[in-house]
Amino acid sequence: MRIHNLYEDENGESHFRDIEVEWDAERNFSKYSATLPATGIIFRETAGDYDLDWHPAPRRQYIVNLNAGAQLTASDGETRIVGAGEVILVEDVSGKGHLSKAVGGQLRQSIFIPIE
Repeated sequence: MRIHNLYEDENGESHFRDIEVEWDAERNFSKYSATLPATGIIFRETAGDYDLDWHPAPRRQYIVNLNAGAQLTASDGETRIVGAGEVILVEDVSGKGHLSKAVGGQLRQSIFIPIE
């Protein structure tokens, strides 16, 4: 399983990379990762016309898009659409941050899972 990761380098520049989830166990036709730390869960609904200027993530967190995607642009210029059903780990908590905007005018429901 691949998840997106938006992180910052030592100069505060944000970049994308992919992370492969490591499987820790397998049983009953399923694979499981190790239990990862989390400090809560936040449900979010975002208007279909949002277009946020440069901003860092408020905390390290996983974001799980439920029904629509988001277009994110790292400060190095790379743009990705993180679609419905995809996961991103955002870690660009200082520096310039990233741009974020709606895709296709769709209202987006997502889950934020803070890890700090």
